[in-house]
Amino acid sequence: MVSMTVDIRVVRAGQMYRYYLRETVVGDGRRPARTPLREAQEQAGVPAGRWMGRGLAVLGLTPGQEVTEQQLRNLFGERGRHPYADRIEADRLAKGDSPKKAFKAGALGRQVMVTGVDFVFRPQPTIYLLWALGDEETRRVIEAAHERAIERVLEWIEDEVAVIRYGKDGIYRVRPPGGLVAARFRHYEARSGMPLLHDHLLLSVKGQRLDGKWGSIHILALHENTVAASALYNELVAAEVCEALGLATEPRIVTPGRRPVMEIAGVPHELIRFTSRRSDQIAACLAELEHEYVTAVDDDGELKFLPVVSERARAKLNGMAARKTRPPKQKTRPLAQLRAWWKASALLTSGVAVDVINSLLEYARAAAAAAAIRARVAAVVDVALAAVDVTATVFVMNDGGRFHRRHLLAEARRHSPSSCAAAAATPAWTTESWPPPSPRTAWTSASRRPHSVCCRTTVSTPHGGPWPTSPPGPAHQLPRPTRTGNPRPIPASRLRPGPRARMRGSGRYPDSRCSTSGPSSRARWCGRSCAPPPPLPLCGAGRTTSSPTSRRRCPSSCSRPRSPADRKRST
Repeated sequence: MVSMTVDIRVVRAGQMYRYYLRETVVGDGRRPARTPLREAQEQAGVPAGRWMGRGLAVLGLTPGQEVTEQQLRNLFGERGRHPYADRIEADRLAKGDSPKKAFKAGALGRQVMVTGVDFVFRPQPTIYLLWALGDEETRRVIEAAHERAIERVLEWIEDEVAVIRYGKDGIYRVRPPGGLVAARFRHYEARSGMPLLHDHLLLSVKGQRLDGKWGSIHILALHENTVAASALYNELVAAEVCEALGLATEPRIVTPGRRPVMEIAGVPHELIRFTSRRSDQIAACLAELEHEYVTAVDDDGELKFLPVVSERARAKLNGMAARKTRPPKQKTRPLAQLRAWWKASALLTSGVAVDVINSLLEYARAAAAAAAIRARVAAVVDVALAAVDVTATVFVMNDGGRFHRRHLLAEARRHSPSSCAAAAATPAWTTESWPPPSPRTAWTSASRRPHSVCCRTTVSTPHGGPWPTSPPGPAHQLPRPTRTGNPRPIPASRLRPGPRARMRGSGRYPDSRCSTSGPSSRARWCGRSCAPPPPLPLCGAGRTTSSPTSRRRCPSSCSRPRSPADRKRST
């Protein structure tokens, strides 16, 4: 599994935008008054912001172009205007247009108060520790992987998530065909001064429809897919860093009772605790707030709340603790000074050996867990078993079935690296069992692996050569595996037949609820449910139920003898 590393926050025109213009765009420091943006960024030691997204061409911008203060003010501060709105308005006025028409020409559709969203991307703690304590080459590799992962996530948002609502009550939805526009700003440290590589991606809500009109992106869709975006980002960053630096990932239990997270193997956990001082402060404050919560009484001396803190109450108390212990922002410093201070602080207070900190990358490469994982794991996943694991996990964690496609997508992205790491103990196949038991399933997962597994796609064979990285030829193809036997009965409480299934007569039974693997066939009621033995007889077609009250259909070719009551009921 992976930890949550992408946050989202709404950007509104007004005070919220001015906060970003004063602090966020200059590395979370306090921007001096009447100081140009680029000069303030140079004083803070952070790079200039860069434009991203496929929608830049329509606005006359290019990817990687430097973000100016006037462009930010027009797009995010003036309720969604063109980045070059001042130039457009001046040209229209010079041509003789009225001020009203000139102002309208520089607007991107209707004016809105919510002008964008702020996505914050940060890698896993072990990755930014390697970035902070490693050499210059390691730093450049991690930053490049970080930037490319953000680009891929933005492309996924443009293709799969972002929708423009229009029409009465927003009944029509369309993808922005031209893409979106975003500005990215790099930060190096957290509020506590500890290392924290992260980027703020200010994504504009403005998008162009097929008819050329401008609309606004549905913000709720972005919020709902934040977890899936975080899983994709973690997957991409870890895969590229492991491939470029020769590392591997391993699951670690950070919080008892919680799911494990995927981290770089060989990086000591004491270093993560060294950088997580703020989490300790939040935990201590949360314990105090929970005690106040369960002991709070009203005017009559009775308890206000239940003596047990619920999950929802704990989440709200955690937010209160985070705000209560939030330290003020410190003055920003150049990256070179920060890296030197981080290493000296780690040597003095982390409790980790000096040689481990000075050569952290070499220790990560030489770690026994990393060597074992990279040498023994084949990038092959049984798609059928993985699908069952993902679906079962999502089903249990979402109140017994209330889930959407985004939940399955996020869990599948979490499942990929953890399943490959677990495969170190039980490889998918060995040289003695070649060809694989199910090449169609295995090669389907391997061929779709370009960024989903944090380990090599090939391993050495006893003969000295690598495993092939493409599907075997026709000579190695095996027939598709077929199901044998009868599946487990479905509980009656889970069977909710639709209106047509409650009526007697002919109908079509869907494949997804049929226990056999053949195509759908015409079926009708036989008057009594089929069930596996014992004690009820088994249907000749292999369809099973859990009880006579589940009322499932039986095919017309059912071999079970029918009673006189069945015949009377069917007529």
